[in-house]
Amino acid sequence: MSKRLPVIISCALTGAGDTRAKNPAVPASPREIADQAIEAARAGASIVHIHVRDPETGKSSTKFAYYEEVVQRIRASRCDVLINLTTGPGTMLTVPTDAPFRVESIPDAELMTPHERVAHVVRLKPDICSLDVATMSFGDAVFVNPANHLREMATEIAACGVTMELEVFDFGHARLASHLIATGAIPKSAYFQLCMSVPWGAPATPTVLAEMQRLLPPGARWSAFGVGADQFPMVAIATILGGHVRVGLEDNLYVSPGKLARDNAELVAKAARIIEDLGYEVATPDHARTTLLANP
Repeated sequence: MSKRLPVIISCALTGAGDTRAKNPAVPASPREIADQAIEAARAGASIVHIHVRDPETGKSSTKFAYYEEVVQRIRASRCDVLINLTTGPGTMLTVPTDAPFRVESIPDAELMTPHERVAHVVRLKPDICSLDVATMSFGDAVFVNPANHLREMATEIAACGVTMELEVFDFGHARLASHLIATGAIPKSAYFQLCMSVPWGAPATPTVLAEMQRLLPPGARWSAFGVGADQFPMVAIATILGGHVRVGLEDNLYVSPGKLARDNAELVAKAARIIEDLGYEVATPDHARTTLLANP
């Protein structure tokens, strides 16, 4: 029997959705986000995935000062958790039904240039950053990540030595990500995050996850998560299939049916229990650093 490798837990702390009103535990200020990152690490997370919010409104933000404060607070705490900054904002488009139209005429368009989307990563040099290899319907909006943007972003990210986490939401995204690696646009050191049950992406079932995994490059390192009630079942499924896992208030507000999570650490602790109950070991940050980073 082959040795079971430790399972890396990532914690997605806050996300960009309008979720704070649904669960006040969702962190908003840089201090709240950093504090929950540290507590999540103590509960067993090796990686914290970070969006930032306006501390006054709780809404999603891309302000560099917020990213900088979160990163500085985590680093100053001497917590050894790996920092993973998002590059996801600046991609959402709600398309009107009356034509013709131009993007600049759409009031709530949030599109940013590839350079703008990675500027905070280039300046702060986290351990990891996300790269969404996905253009898809996202609720009633469109999540826009064209391949030429991905290539440009990947070039800047690679130049500053940051490991890429490729977030894929469906079969075609996995194929595109694999193609970008095969053609040299994205380094082979990239880490895959399989995002399951996001409307309207791949459903969170064992057979679908196994097929998503099959489409990845041979030997690819990967993690998976499910949204909402699929979060903890996906922890078990991904672990059994040989992957790593992600939990957190970005993706799920409840620790059990009808019971709001009190913080991210509670979700991480439950994931750690599931992993250990299945007979696996929870990875340390040192193990994650050696396993995932291009230059640990």
